Amino acid sequence: MSSLPQTGIDEQLLQKQIESLGPWFHNLRLNGIQTAPNHFLGDYPEIKFAAFRDALPTDMTGWTVLDIGCNAGFYSLEMKRRGAGRVVAIDTDEHYLRQARFAAEIQGTNIEYRRMAVWDVAALGEKFDLVIFMGVLYHLRHPLLALDLIHEHVARDLLLFQSLTRGSLDIVSVEENYDFNSPAPFDEPGYPKMHFVEHRFSHDETNWWIPNRACVEAMLRSSGFRIESQPENEVYLCRREQIAIPPDGPHCVYPMRRTNVEL
Repeated sequence: MSSLPQTGIDEQLLQKQIESLGPWFHNLRLNGIQTAPNHFLGDYPEIKFAAFRDALPTDMTGWTVLDIGCNAGFYSLEMKRRGAGRVVAIDTDEHYLRQARFAAEIQGTNIEYRRMAVWDVAALGEKFDLVIFMGVLYHLRHPLLALDLIHEHVARDLLLFQSLTRGSLDIVSVEENYDFNSPAPFDEPGYPKMHFVEHRFSHDETNWWIPNRACVEAMLRSSGFRIESQPENEVYLCRREQIAIPPDGPHCVYPMRRTNVEL
C-alpha cells in the first residue's frame, strides 16, 4: 500500500496513540505501523481490496466520493490517493470516526468525516460521482430502504457495493409474475433470499440480514442500480439508472419497486 506524506511523528508515541484508539477493525499502515496486525481476517481490508482495486480508475482526479459506513477510513484514504478531489465519509460510531480522523491527520490528507447514518444522507444536500457502500447492508434493519435513499439522494453515477453473503451462489431465472395458485421457485437455492438474524451472527448483535447472491443482485436492480461488474465474490460496481417520474406524480417515482412510499 502506498503512503501519503508522513508527519515525522515519534514512532513510539504513534504506537501508543494507535493502541489508545483501539480496537481497530481496519488494519491501516500509519507511518509503517499497522493498526490491527493480528486481525482475524488477516490484512483486512487490504487483502479484500486487492481482489477488486482495478475496478476503479487509478486516476480519480476531481471526483467527489461519499463513503457510507467508513469505519477507520481505509477506502476514503485510498480514494484520496487516487486523486479524488473531495471525500466525505460518514459513520454512526464515534469510536471509528476518531480512528479515521487520526489516520487522515497522520497521512496528511483532507477528508470530511461526519457522524451520520445512512438514513440521513438527504441532509448532505448533494450527489457524488462515487458512493462507497461496503460492509453496511447486513448491519441494517431496513436494508432496501437504505439502497433507495442512496439512489434518490446521493448517488450521481457509480456505487461500489459489498455485502456479506451466505447460501447458494446460483441464480434462478425469475418470471415477471407468479399467479397465487401457480408454483413459484421460492424453495430453489438460487431464488433471492434474505436470511434474518434474530439474535447474533459472529457474536455481533448488529448483523441483522444475510442475503444470498441472487438477493443482493435483485435488491440492487430494484433500487435502480445497474450492475456493471462483479470484480470480487461479494463486491459489485453499479451504475445509477435514471428513472423517469411518471405523470401521475412523485408517489410512483420508483415503479419497478412497487412502492407508494415517498422518500
